[in-house]
Amino acid sequence: MSTPIKVMIADDQMMVRQGFTVLLDAQPDIEVVGQAVDGADAVAKVAELAPDVVLMDIRMPGMGGIEATSVITRGASAAVKVLVLTTFDLDEYVYEALRAGASGFLLKDASADQLAEAVRVVAAGEALLSPNITKRLITEFSRLGAPRAPSRARIDALTERETEVLSLIAQGLSNAEISEHLVLAEQTVKTHVSRILVKLGLRDRTQAAVFAYESGLIRPAGY
Repeated sequence: MSTPIKVMIADDQMMVRQGFTVLLDAQPDIEVVGQAVDGADAVAKVAELAPDVVLMDIRMPGMGGIEATSVITRGASAAVKVLVLTTFDLDEYVYEALRAGASGFLLKDASADQLAEAVRVVAAGEALLSPNITKRLITEFSRLGAPRAPSRARIDALTERETEVLSLIAQGLSNAEISEHLVLAEQTVKTHVSRILVKLGLRDRTQAAVFAYESGLIRPAGY
């Protein structure tokens, strides 16, 4: 039997922590190894418990979820995946959380099946990057204005095909959809995605999408 996915839940609301713990512990392949009451507590417990995935609330007193995500994903615990939790899909902080290193976000009213599947997807190294999330990224990018960093030089390191794949990732397409769009084997697409992440020094598909918008490779309509 495979080792269960270790999850930690960081949320300042006890009922949310307990509710998610009950839902996830009911899954045979997932184990909740700890809870944190705020960002600082999350950072400390991640170092102690070494979870595979952290469910991170964005809005918490003291150190919030965005700062905690940045500390975790850029520090000694960089291998830990962070899935941010929010009450509203229009939360203005979602974009910043993704930029901080989160692998995606999930609404707090998600069903038990959606929650468990989200944990599995993120633990597997993928990212929660649906077309709806991509639209949020575009909206926030447009609101915030110009690209954050002059990173076109890094894009120049990509081959023409890799650049094409990166553009499609940024539009929210899955490997299977990219495979169909470019008439390539899905395994070939996976290889391209892996090479893109390595060349650009990125964690996952979500970070790749953010990079594509911030570098100017993809521009929102009207921008």
